[in-house]
Amino acid sequence: MNAPLRAPRILVVLHQEHSTPGRIGRLLELGGCVLDIRRPRFGDPLPATMADHAGAVVFGGPMSANDPDDYVKTEIDWIGVPLMENKPFLGICLGAQMLARHLGHRVYRFDDERAEIGYYPIRPTREGKEVCASPFPDHVYQWHREGFELPTGATLLASGDAFDVQACRYGANAYGLQFHPEVTYAMMCRWTVMACERMGGPGAKPAQEHREGWWQHDPAVARWTSEFLRAWRGVAAAA
Repeated sequence: MNAPLRAPRILVVLHQEHSTPGRIGRLLELGGCVLDIRRPRFGDPLPATMADHAGAVVFGGPMSANDPDDYVKTEIDWIGVPLMENKPFLGICLGAQMLARHLGHRVYRFDDERAEIGYYPIRPTREGKEVCASPFPDHVYQWHREGFELPTGATLLASGDAFDVQACRYGANAYGLQFHPEVTYAMMCRWTVMACERMGGPGAKPAQEHREGWWQHDPAVARWTSEFLRAWRGVAAAA
């Protein structure tokens, strides 16, 4: 009799005490994955090997990949573990910037402190359009004032106006997304209330435009995220 297959275990790195993996966490669980949630900022250790995990997702946060905090440096160094073991990796916003820093590239902000906060257009490349079966969304939800350089050897998957690199792939299965496909409507409403002061800076959009953008653009983002994670999970399940 064959032994039952073990559900893929995905390491999830979060950066705030009450943050969640949002839509991405829900879709991974619906796809049969088990989430192992860790918060290194609050003392949770990161594994020395990915032997017990099929993939890793590092989410965003209000801190910077340039901050001197020990946990930030630890996370940036740790990204080498899934890369060395060729396990699927997904970095979102801060997570993507940490990937760039790990690979020796710059995370930057503009002198005028311009930001992308709200929905903004992006332009998928030919390679980006081939990532999964669903069309790459042309408007995505953003919440950042820092961007990152395209790492040497990485493939650009989507670009933007103010911040050029919006999505990239490094190697076969490490992805960095500057935008936030994990955001649910409830998360968006919470962010626009809890961090309302961020929406007053250059480039940021008012809360009403966030809500209007959700109804206009999120269906395409949701379809793409589901198909993207299906492809990513397929790699993770085989890992």
